[in-house]
Amino acid sequence: MRTPLILLVLSVATAAGLHALSGPTLTLPLALAALSSIAALILTLGVLRRARRTRRTAPKARAEVTRRASARPVPRPVPRPVPRPVPAAKSRPKPRFARRLTARAPHVILDGSNVMHWNGEAPQIDTLRDVIAALQAQGYRPGVVFDANAGYKFGARYLDDRHFAKLLRLKPDRVLVVPKGEPADPTILAAARELKAKVVTNDRYRDWAGDFPEVAGSGLLVKGGYHDGKLWLDEQALAQAA
Repeated sequence: MRTPLILLVLSVATAAGLHALSGPTLTLPLALAALSSIAALILTLGVLRRARRTRRTAPKARAEVTRRASARPVPRPVPRPVPRPVPAAKSRPKPRFARRLTARAPHVILDGSNVMHWNGEAPQIDTLRDVIAALQAQGYRPGVVFDANAGYKFGARYLDDRHFAKLLRLKPDRVLVVPKGEPADPTILAAARELKAKVVTNDRYRDWAGDFPEVAGSGLLVKGGYHDGKLWLDEQALAQAA
């Protein structure tokens, strides 16, 4: 603000000096001095206006700065750690089919690929149904295990657990078709060992006697077949404790 005032004073003083030297006659130096005085006056008025506006807004600006500085930041909630579930104690793994059948006892396991041939050379679903019905009538809960190719013996396609369960009128968790390339025999014997169940079959499982020596004894395998069109089961073996 001091610079415009100094210019105004110098311009006025110059104009007064020129007027005193040249008299009342208007000369070019006198005219320039007068214009400089007017410009300095306009500049001074602009500076005064801005200074007044600044004085008006300064308190508000200072108050806003003070308010922002005194405002406390809102603390963010600290996330609570999620407790991790404690892993259950490891138990000895059970054969896959045995895990399905641990709901109730007593259990009995059918070698489906063997029993289906009991009533003649051709495999029959009705033969399996007859054996299942006879076992259920004696209070057993049968489960059936098939080789992977069992479906092709009844049709030109693969049949899985659910297909056979529907044909046998059993729940899907009571039927197992082993994967392709895997024999059903070790699955049957492992489930029978785990569940202490009988195995209904005419197979002697001699190839598996090394891993399952119990097949050489009595009380595990239950034979059966048809005589004069009627189903028979080895009731003595079925009643014998495993």
